[in-house]
Amino acid sequence: MSRTRVTGAEAMETSYGYATVAGREEKQARVNDVFHRVAERYDLMNDLMSAGLHRAWKSAMVAWLAPPHRAGWRFVDVAGGTGDVAFRIVEASRRRAQGTVLDINASMLGVGAERAAKRRLDGNLVFVEGNAEELKLPDMSFDAYTIAFGIRNVPRIDKALNEAYRVLKPGGRFLCLEFSEVDMPVLDRAYEAWSFKAIPRIGEAVANDRESYEYLVESIRRFPNQANFATAIRAAGFERVAYRNLSGGIAAIHSGWKL
Repeated sequence: MSRTRVTGAEAMETSYGYATVAGREEKQARVNDVFHRVAERYDLMNDLMSAGLHRAWKSAMVAWLAPPHRAGWRFVDVAGGTGDVAFRIVEASRRRAQGTVLDINASMLGVGAERAAKRRLDGNLVFVEGNAEELKLPDMSFDAYTIAFGIRNVPRIDKALNEAYRVLKPGGRFLCLEFSEVDMPVLDRAYEAWSFKAIPRIGEAVANDRESYEYLVESIRRFPNQANFATAIRAAGFERVAYRNLSGGIAAIHSGWKL
């Protein structure tokens, strides 16, 4: 499994799954196309691909964040188009937190804004189209920056991490939930078989889109492992960097502080 992983985040700039593309512009265009195609079925497919575990993982990230129950606490959830993480943060704050949900993909944002209105959370959240590498947001304006299952799709991960550091207030917290490297010998073989044999077939049957889910599986395998991604977070200036494995390392939560 580890043989396909890149060592550092910088190698993801021209990696589109197992393919190498000409540059970050081509990667971004291809990734955008993937998420335009899967937006309407994105959350359903997450349930099917992870057997519902992605819900527990997101809840674990929000529990580690522990948003306070006070007015004025602000967060930005990047690559959070459908609102899944942002809704959890607002609810955990007893609906006191104010959040910006930012995504490069308008189709995903449309789904999220509609879901927020149905939950009557549109007063707590704004949905903004934007690029994680160049946030059109003020310096030192947020208490927390979250990103779940999105950073591996960013061509220049170092730029995204630098932007996260910039928009956080002193004392602010960075949290990233991402698929990672399984560290259990039996589980890794079972997970490998499930990922490459079952997930593309489910994508084809449910979303009529095998190719997009082949890319998503491959992108997971290319992403740096826990230790190497933690190194990239430190390089952006974050301190007290730590991570927690979930489900044997299938996913991991990374944390860092702007001190």
